[in-house]
Amino acid sequence: MSVARFIADQRTMHRVPHAVTCAILGVSVSWFYKWVHREPTPTEVRRSELDAAVKAAFEASKRTYGSPRIHADLVEAGWTVSVNTVADSMRRQGLQGRKPKRRKGTTKQDKTAPKFPDRLKRDFTAPEANVKWCGDMTEIPTDEGKLYLATVLDLFSRKLLASPTAEHPDAELAGDAIKMAAAVRGGRTVIDGVIFHTDRGSTYTAKDFTKLCRRLGVVQSMGRVGSCFDNAASEAFFSTLEHEVLSRHHFRTRAEARAGVSPLVPGLLQRQTTAQLGGVAGSGRVRENRCHPAGRSLNEASTISGKHRPSYVVSFESSGARP
Repeated sequence: MSVARFIADQRTMHRVPHAVTCAILGVSVSWFYKWVHREPTPTEVRRSELDAAVKAAFEASKRTYGSPRIHADLVEAGWTVSVNTVADSMRRQGLQGRKPKRRKGTTKQDKTAPKFPDRLKRDFTAPEANVKWCGDMTEIPTDEGKLYLATVLDLFSRKLLASPTAEHPDAELAGDAIKMAAAVRGGRTVIDGVIFHTDRGSTYTAKDFTKLCRRLGVVQSMGRVGSCFDNAASEAFFSTLEHEVLSRHHFRTRAEARAGVSPLVPGLLQRQTTAQLGGVAGSGRVRENRCHPAGRSLNEASTISGKHRPSYVVSFESSGARP
């Protein structure tokens, strides 16, 4: 920074008169004003033009881009400039890109729980219905707090068999989801031996949940710790849910989130299935029922560990594929 620039900044930032600063530094006021009214140097002209271009690119990005992406836009526009110079320009103008939020995963491993092998080995296809299922949990942010959604997908038709919600991502929620899926498909006599693939979260290794799976004839399968690709089918569904639903809606209450997400899931599944099938998908309809533990009526509340709470299931039926 030059002496004249320092004097000018003292007036702009701290309201110190030019004459006072000049007297302290031992320079004449006339010299300072001569510097103020001089013609800008080529370097200053370029810096001013660059600042304007950086700000224009930043505003065009809805004030979200950082220096690397602004730099890429400027290079594409014909500028010869380094990313560090762009960063200096943004810092000089007080421009800051939007930092992506790091979403905390809901998976909490219980290292003392029994280990289940990976029976899918990243093969997310099935020869028929009720051979391979997969599931996971995700969080839906609301002003009241987080709402957790558990899912069960049939890998044959990619149908969503169950989607219960709760305030806590616990074994009870996981149990509600698997009981819903079993009820939708006709109980143990129909689904006996189906593989249910999840991550190694403590919700899926809890004693209550593993006992429930054995009672329903469900064979558990789990991917490796820290590998999202081992449960890619569930992760793909949640990615689409986040991009097409959650990022476009704001929910004030958990009840509003429940009412808002459930009607949107069928259309979301149809679009996802259409993309996976190369643009071909059958017409769909939605059914929402109260679900139950095995052997009880569909109008009863789902229970696990002796606690009662209402659960809902959204089942996507496609006339163009088998159930």
